[in-house]
Amino acid sequence: MPTVPEIREWGKNGPPITMLTAYNKSIARIAEEVGIDIILVGDSVGNTALGYETTLPVTVEEMISHTAAVVRGVKSALVVTDLPFLSVGVDDSADIMNAGKMLKFGGADAVKIESGMHTISITKRLVDLGIPVMAHVGLVPQRIRQMGGYHQQGTDAESAQDIKEIALKHQDAGAFSIVLEHIPSDVAEEITNELEIPTIGIGAGPHTCGQVLVVDDVIGLSDSAPPFAKKFGNAKMEISNAIKKYRDEVVSGGFPQ
Repeated sequence: MPTVPEIREWGKNGPPITMLTAYNKSIARIAEEVGIDIILVGDSVGNTALGYETTLPVTVEEMISHTAAVVRGVKSALVVTDLPFLSVGVDDSADIMNAGKMLKFGGADAVKIESGMHTISITKRLVDLGIPVMAHVGLVPQRIRQMGGYHQQGTDAESAQDIKEIALKHQDAGAFSIVLEHIPSDVAEEITNELEIPTIGIGAGPHTCGQVLVVDDVIGLSDSAPPFAKKFGNAKMEISNAIKKYRDEVVSGGFPQ
């Protein structure tokens, strides 16, 4: 599995980078076994596993717990974990402690920050302290209240330029890769071409250096999925069938024997 320096140097010459979310040991182990390059412990755990309406209620402690569970399920996969809402970009000392906890207690290899102009300096500070940072621009779900919905970003020249500038500044601050979420394909391609570090797209078209999706969308467990996601399996039906067979055999006396 790749390391942080290897991802940074991956660039545009290697095969596409594969990244997938995981929130527990079982899924993380499967993801590693099939060759996923990066396992992301996303704050999407709030929507998918914890029953929250958005990612906003997710706490640092919840992220540490789920990160540690994922780390216990893998041997060598690169594990990146999200810094949740208001855990970064507010106060430098708190930011450093929150990021440090993800590595120290969660066991993550790196942190991901939903980025803006306000996170440039803390990105540099974290990198200087030995905490690798993956930046995240475009649609940043922690700003859902400000954005008024999960709308595509960078759809006009001014906002596209703003996203590109934020990406470039985070590269200069030391980020080892950047997630581009829900922006037009041509904007993602332009940013990818200008950056030296790899881009990982989610709803950003085919011209990034890699792709990431939420695992529940991939395996068919989501109640609803974003328009750019794709269902590659139907785990919900398989799980439902297995549980129904268990129930039926208990009721009929077929299990246990």
